[in-house]
Amino acid sequence: MSSGDVAALYDEMAGRYERWDWANRLFSGPLRRRAFGDASGRVLDVACGTGTNFRYLPPTAQLVGADISAEMVAAARAELAAIRRGGTVYRMDAETLAFPDDSFDTVISALSTCTFPDPVAALAEMERVCRPGGRVLLLEHGRSDAELVGRLQDWRADAHYENHACRLTQDPLAHFADTDLTVVESEALVLGVVTLVEARPAAD
Repeated sequence: MSSGDVAALYDEMAGRYERWDWANRLFSGPLRRRAFGDASGRVLDVACGTGTNFRYLPPTAQLVGADISAEMVAAARAELAAIRRGGTVYRMDAETLAFPDDSFDTVISALSTCTFPDPVAALAEMERVCRPGGRVLLLEHGRSDAELVGRLQDWRADAHYENHACRLTQDPLAHFADTDLTVVESEALVLGVVTLVEARPAAD
């Protein structure tokens, strides 16, 4: 799918994501807190969706969100108001972020590389806007290393992509090979379905 296709699809799904955000937080909240709980400084949340990550960031973080879907951006702004948190959310394509180089201390993203038409381009943009010495923190998913679960994912992959623009069986770490980001730590969880990643941009 193109970026426009992804934006249109998530415009349609934004209301559903808002209604079920409580369930999302119930299951993914501990993982999001683990991934992003120590994000610091000026923090960019790429593909922020309805703002599910926002409540798991430290209160001292200076939050900026970006998402390609106008409806998701509206939902994320509503989430900021609901949790009484300062921050700004922009409508923006992750593959062409409209921020200067070295703008952020930390860049975060959750369950997003699977939906980017060009995940390498999106990661390169995260690297570009992250200052030298900063961190890129990801919570991602991919094909399970438990074979029965992996086969089930394989069986569902095409339909899942059609319905959600999500590559269910991606290898999130493979995307880094063609970027200037260095993975300094990764951890596989939940039968290998979930991967936490900390990466750092190239030094100037």
